[in-house]
Amino acid sequence: MKTNISNKYSLMLLVGILVGTSCTKDFKDINTNPIAYGPTNFDPNYILTTAQLTYTGSIDFAYDTWRGNLIYSATMMQGLSSVVSYWAGDKYLLNAGYTSAYWGNNAVGAYIEQVRPIVDVVQFTKDKPKFANVHQVARLWKALIFERITDLYGDAPYSEAGVGFYSGNLAPKYDKQQAIYMDLLKEVEEATNALKVDGDKVTGDVVYQGNIEKWKRFGNSLLLRIAMRLTKVDENTAKAYAQKVVGKTMISNDDNAFVRHDVSGARVTQNRNSQVLNGDGGQEHYYVKWSKTFIDALKSNNDPRLGKVAVIKLYTDEASKIQNGEFSANPAVQKGMPNGKDLSGVADRDIRQDASFTSFPEYSSPHPAMIKKNGLTFILTYSESELLLAEASQRWGIGGSASDHYAEGVKKAITFLGQYDADLTITDGIAAGFVTAHPYNPANGLQQINTQYWLHTITMLDFYETWSNWRRTGVPNLTPVVYPGNVTGGTIPRRFPYPVEEDVSNGVNYKEASAAVPGGDKLTGRVWWDKQ
Repeated sequence: MKTNISNKYSLMLLVGILVGTSCTKDFKDINTNPIAYGPTNFDPNYILTTAQLTYTGSIDFAYDTWRGNLIYSATMMQGLSSVVSYWAGDKYLLNAGYTSAYWGNNAVGAYIEQVRPIVDVVQFTKDKPKFANVHQVARLWKALIFERITDLYGDAPYSEAGVGFYSGNLAPKYDKQQAIYMDLLKEVEEATNALKVDGDKVTGDVVYQGNIEKWKRFGNSLLLRIAMRLTKVDENTAKAYAQKVVGKTMISNDDNAFVRHDVSGARVTQNRNSQVLNGDGGQEHYYVKWSKTFIDALKSNNDPRLGKVAVIKLYTDEASKIQNGEFSANPAVQKGMPNGKDLSGVADRDIRQDASFTSFPEYSSPHPAMIKKNGLTFILTYSESELLLAEASQRWGIGGSASDHYAEGVKKAITFLGQYDADLTITDGIAAGFVTAHPYNPANGLQQINTQYWLHTITMLDFYETWSNWRRTGVPNLTPVVYPGNVTGGTIPRRFPYPVEEDVSNGVNYKEASAAVPGGDKLTGRVWWDKQ
């Protein structure tokens, strides 16, 4: 966790200028004469922009996205499937460099690229009335960042993380996940309530462009998600906080939080998922497909999303990364690729010996409109919020009708696809017809709600969230892959082990945290809220 902080402000200014220029056209005032800024007149909006962009993935060629979101989370959750040799996720093999990628090191990863800048914003704006709203938005973004870190690893540096510049402490303690979650609830509630519509403008905001009403609804929806993560381990707290946000969460897909990327800054500003799935760094364009589990789930219910999110024959030649304009989105021909397969030539493992195999182009790929380099990275959506409200109502009878929230969540999970691209638009009428044909059944309510949450977060390409909610609920009931040499006993992994580099840079704290993981510091260990 030790980092070189001597050039902290100059580095963040450089990245902030590039990001601000690339991701929005509205920052002329803060993008002029940046060299004139110093400790007394520095504008923290620069670094807020940086922290928002880097949450979508590393500026170093999607380092963490490639490994954490796609290679591991996407395939473990049977959203994607790949036969590329280093895609270890759905084989339940441990590649320590990949599972530690999200945490990162001294150059890339969440702690240096996300935590450090957002902590800078929070610290710099504290007790500065001219940046009051910037401060509260930064507190929300900080909570968002740490929720994902602790969900992936468990206990983690939190209260002392990112403050080395201010405290001189370069070996932060690992806070217990329970303590982290309690503080996240406090921070998000306080920050959301403190936002002022008539306060200072948040000019560095590339998510909502400074719309404070939307930030307040975002804060309450984030609070709901954090609270619902505790249903297995602290139901009373989950219920209490869910009750607090009733009537205050997102109200439509217009509230969906996303970052819109562009290509002007190359790897720094392009969409991270697209860089990988378009094969910029390997053969992923040809050998990464939608999972059979995911495609079959859509097919079995005549789900209208199937004809939008999946295509065959997108890439017809392994050697060419030029997309075929004559791809087919016909739902009838979509076919997912089984998980846990390879190109080894070994019977029962090689995909080419599977009964489903005809050719790789005939397995379904994500629609090209979902993986545009100038496309969207979704952060938090109205549909997620509505489905979580449906669950709160089903569990505790709060917040209105579970059936109504479920119907709204499913409809908006279908129609939100149009935000990727107009070609993915599904009408409200078609979405409503699907819900009518698949009504909510309280007897099977939690299963229905969380199956839809699984489908929705997969189509968001937010496989981190797919994995977290699956660990919380066990829904859907995924059939594990049994691959030779797997390190989990043929069970789906529950967490990422800590980076072994921590033993060198933060040894005492690392050893204590590693020894405390329930089930051990390995893929089969569990985070605190994932109570067995």
